[in-house]
Amino acid sequence: MKTVVVDHPLVRHKLGKLRDIATDPVHFRLLAGEIAVLLALEATRDLPTELVEVQTWAGPLQVERVRSEALTLVPILRAGLGFLPGVQSLLPAAPVSVIGLRRDETTHRPEGYYQRLADHMERRTALLIDPMLATGGSAAAAIQLLKGAGCTRIKCLFLVAAPEGLQALEAAHPDIEVYVAAIDERLDENAYIRPGLGDAGDRLFGTPVD
Repeated sequence: MKTVVVDHPLVRHKLGKLRDIATDPVHFRLLAGEIAVLLALEATRDLPTELVEVQTWAGPLQVERVRSEALTLVPILRAGLGFLPGVQSLLPAAPVSVIGLRRDETTHRPEGYYQRLADHMERRTALLIDPMLATGGSAAAAIQLLKGAGCTRIKCLFLVAAPEGLQALEAAHPDIEVYVAAIDERLDENAYIRPGLGDAGDRLFGTPVD
């Protein structure tokens, strides 16, 4: 499994602010979106383009254009929605597919409750978007769903990942790519990432933090 840590000074700076518990939901969303842009730039370096002719002030010119039908953005509900706008700012024409998963707090395993995917998934590169990779269960389940729909090229964007989650993802899906701002130390006994960010969904949307 290809794993890329986007080790950029701006990523480290913004991630440090996200870790600060005093960062309010408004700024948390803004910072997460800014990091999403930097991750997406790395993940999309090899996107296919096509030549089209445009009229410039000096006459016709062949230029490159990314084909929107070659992509789909796939946030995992709900936290992935808060991480989505930054990626959309780069790829506004890409259709958004949605996968709803929740974690059973007893078993720590994902449970699916909703999905809506773009058409022709077999032709698309899927950018799977979720702020946290903890146990890897939700991401692995989402990837399996995408593969079941015919998608063969999947790239995952995470703010923070636990080593255990990366290992689980590689064991289940060694053919995918992962782009992450940081790989943290470990999971705790409740399967939360340490030091992590806390509950990213609560911090993104301003709901009560347990």
